[in-house]
Order: sequence, then C-alpha cells, then structure tokens
Amino acid sequence: MSDLSSLTSSAYSQALEVIASVEPRIAEATRQELADQRASLKLIASENYASPAVLMTMGTWFSDKYAEGTVGHRFYAACQNVDTVESLAAEHARELFGAEYAYVQPHSGIDANLVAYWSILANRVESPALEKLGAKNVSELTEADWESLRAELGNQRLLGMSLDAGGHLTHGFRPNISGKMFHQQQYGTDPETGLLDYDAVRAKAKEFKPLVLVAGYSAYPRRVNFAKMREIADEVGAVLMVDMAHFAGLVAGKVFTGDENPVPHADIVTTTTHKSLRGPRGGMVLATKEFAADVDRGCPMVLGGPLSHVMAAKAVALAEARQPAFQSYAQKVADNAQSLAEGFLKRDARLVTGGTDNHIVLLDVTSFGLTGRQAESALLDAGVVTNRNSIPSDPNGAWYTSGIRFGTPALTTRGFGHDEFDKVAELVVNVLSNTKPGTTKAGGPSKASYELGDGVADNTRAASAEMLDKHPLYPGLELA
Repeated sequence: MSDLSSLTSSAYSQALEVIASVEPRIAEATRQELADQRASLKLIASENYASPAVLMTMGTWFSDKYAEGTVGHRFYAACQNVDTVESLAAEHARELFGAEYAYVQPHSGIDANLVAYWSILANRVESPALEKLGAKNVSELTEADWESLRAELGNQRLLGMSLDAGGHLTHGFRPNISGKMFHQQQYGTDPETGLLDYDAVRAKAKEFKPLVLVAGYSAYPRRVNFAKMREIADEVGAVLMVDMAHFAGLVAGKVFTGDENPVPHADIVTTTTHKSLRGPRGGMVLATKEFAADVDRGCPMVLGGPLSHVMAAKAVALAEARQPAFQSYAQKVADNAQSLAEGFLKRDARLVTGGTDNHIVLLDVTSFGLTGRQAESALLDAGVVTNRNSIPSDPNGAWYTSGIRFGTPALTTRGFGHDEFDKVAELVVNVLSNTKPGTTKAGGPSKASYELGDGVADNTRAASAEMLDKHPLYPGLELA
C-alpha cells in the first residue's frame, strides 16, 4: 500500500469512528455505500467517483461559514478564507474552459440554470424596463411599476430541447419552474434518425422568437454544433444559453473542441461539477463579460449562502481537471461509449440515433418487450445500476419510459476499457433477454412488475465481479 493510500485509509477509518460515536447507523450506512458501489456496475450517466482529495475537502469547517455576497463584498464578517476558496475555484474554471467569467456558488445544476435564466431576464428585460420607467434600481419602483415589471419578466419566451428528445426538465418542462416562469416551446429531433435537425430548430425559433434559446441535453447521445445554434440565436435576437452539465468533462478534456465546444459560442453556459467533470455535487455558471454583473447577483436573486466547503472541493476538482491525465480520461470516456454502443449493436439491441459520439448510450428496450422501469429493476437485481429514460415519442411516458440510459464516466474512472464495456453490453442484453413483463392483479400486462429468469442475476453478478475485482474502486482504501 502506498503512503498516500495508507493516509487515506487511516483518515476515513478515523472519520467513521468519530461519526459512529454520535450516530453509528450513519457510519454503517456510509461503509455499506462504499461496499455497494464497489460491487456494482455503475452505468448511470450522471454519476462518477470523485477523488479522495475532493471528498475530503467537503468535510471541513468551511461548512460552518456564512458568506452571502461575492468575493470582497460579503454580508458577513471574517470571510477572507472563503474569498480565497471562491477566487481559486473561479480561476480554475476560467482557465480550464477559456471563459471570461465564472460563478461557482450554485448548489446544483438546477440552481445554476435558475441563476442563468434570471440573469438573462435582468440583463435583457429588467434593466431596459427600469430605464423606461425612469428608475435606477428596483428599490425605486412603485407597486404599479412592479406590476408592470412582473408582467414583462413573466411574459418572456424560452425555446429548449424537449424531454423525450433528450433535453432536461429545467429546459422548459412544464412541471418544472423553468416551464412556469417562461412562455415556453420545445424543439425535438428528427423522427426517423433521432438526430437534431438544425433547420427545424431554426424554423421553430423564427416562428416563436424566444428571448432564450437553450441548447444542451441530458439524454441525447450525439454531439451538438453550437456554432449553428449561435447562428440561430443571432437570427432571432435570442440569448444562447447552453447547459453542458452532462458533457462538461468532455469539454474540459478537449474531446469537444471547435464548434462542439459551447463556451466560445454561448452567452451563458451552465454546468454541474460532478458527472463527467468528476467533482463534488454542485453547479457553476460561465458567462461573457456582458452578463457577469447579473450572474454575480445569483445571491440573493436565486441562491442562499454559498456552500464554502463545496466551493473548496470544486476548486480541487477543477485543479485535477487541468492536469494532462484528465484529457486522457475524457477521451477514454468517449471511446468507451463507442465500445458499449458497438457491443449492443452487434447483439442486435436497438439504440436511439443508432449509436453515440459522446458519453451516453440510450437503449430502446421495447424490442425486449419491456418498459424502462422493468428493465431498470431487472438490471439492478443483477448488480447493474442504470436509470430508465424517455426516448423520442415515448409510448410509455416519462414515468415508465421505454429506454435505459447508460453512461461511461464512472466505470472509466475505475479503469474499464474496450473489452470490459463489450462484456457489459453482453451482460445487459442477457439480463433483458431473460426478463419478462409481469401481470397486474387484474391479469393484464404490467408496466412495472417483471420476472427475471432463474440464475440470471447471480450469474451476472459473478461475471461482473471478475471485472470489478481487476479495477477496484479507490484502490488501497481499506476501512478498519
């Protein structure tokens, strides 16, 4: 065991002892979570494994600090060390992504999107409206002025990718706050190929004339040409906002460059800091200088006090992503997704868009006679952790779904390569081929219950264990 592994093992063992002295059930659940993750094939596209350095950074006394405001302009005293942390995280983000401005306070991807939306509204609607009303700031508005301003802010248009085409619920999905705060419409994908049709997006934008054009995805297994999306936005006078939460690691790792890198083309880019970026759970906003002052108002506009301990962990993760090894990792993530897709296709599985060129593989499970919920549950029984997902024009809706979304970032972190991902495809197809839909109490076909063939789960777990043992999670980390 290396000195670093020994230190890590000792640190975590002692930390769990301290936790157990107060609430032993939490300590046990923490131990069990590590054991479960070590024994499972984690294929959820939005999950990864953060480094011990990132994880440890979150468990410090920075958690105890209130720090509303911005660097050098806090509403609480004694925030000099928080200023250092936030400044370093923002510096790493700017350098890593080539952004003019970075805001690292958002607690999540949804928070980052809300900051972006309200920043756009403040920049393009609120400020012109205040000038029109003869007011310098909102504190000067009368109640009648407020009514007028609220009407303008709440009557703006947003055009985003539909959920079943691969967009995210924060891109204008009606039950989400983004679908309530905007007059929204959605663009989809070509019904035959499942690919983005830029001419169709352009036609929709020209007809709808949105204030905000949102690009980015959570379940679209292809790359996006952001230069074309910029052209469309410019043609209709829209602000181009890109949500790169899923593929930020591929941007940071220089897998996505040129027209496929959103940062040079978008006005505002949002992201999470986990997923393919392999940091702590949190969010971040990158912006041009035009929007910097508005984004800086994230607190108190949308956010509460920043989580200083998480900002510190973001700084560590972003520093890791600036190392040459991260570019190698990011390329392997994309290569492994190709291997997984090829493994499915050669076994006659049906993939949305027919393949992938990012980190996502979206499997249509209707060919197995299953819903996404049945497939997800059967795979989990066999130790394969995935999530069900809608596919274009999904006949089973957003709850049961007809797809399973796979992602390669986590197992790539563990060291899986081409052969292992081909084997993963074989195991998945075998599980689904040996799963049958159950029946309801009334005797009809069920969308939830299922029957998994005898021995399939145990055999899959045994085959998985052989691969997982060769690529241990947090190698050298042993808990006393």
